[in-house]
Amino acid sequence: MTEETRRTARAGRRPPEVRCRAGAVQAATVPDAFPDASGAYADDGLRIETARVEAGTAVVAVAGEIDLRTAGPLRDRLVETHGRLSGTGPRRLVADFAAVPFCDAAGLGALVAAHNQISAAGGEIALAGVRPAQLRLFKITGLHRLFAIHRDVEAALSGQDSPTRSG
Repeated sequence: MTEETRRTARAGRRPPEVRCRAGAVQAATVPDAFPDASGAYADDGLRIETARVEAGTAVVAVAGEIDLRTAGPLRDRLVETHGRLSGTGPRRLVADFAAVPFCDAAGLGALVAAHNQISAAGGEIALAGVRPAQLRLFKITGLHRLFAIHRDVEAALSGQDSPTRSG
């Protein structure tokens, strides 16, 4: 193949796309979540609010997709909620995932980071209403041993043993 035919063959091809630039971090551009009139935190499709507090447990309702863009705000809000409420008694958070249609690896990482910070302060996080596909991710990654995962909030509050927790 001569140089001229190489140029002709290449002329029909599209150049490779540049999909990310070195040093550019998309997650850093996400603004912090903000409280709305009800005191809930909303951030581009992710909503986090303290639904109720009873018997040393705070139920945090999470709604929306948890991905790279929303994982950081989720972690921050869980830790912040535990910190704000732990002074008045609750040492346990139950994150209600019934309205979470999607959670990727970044979301799992955010939950682990929140767990580490909250457990260092003497608290714990339990999960409720986790969808089957998400539960499968927890089992594949072994995180079902870190978090007590309950079928729903009522099961978590009643103190029923989690079928996913293995001591």
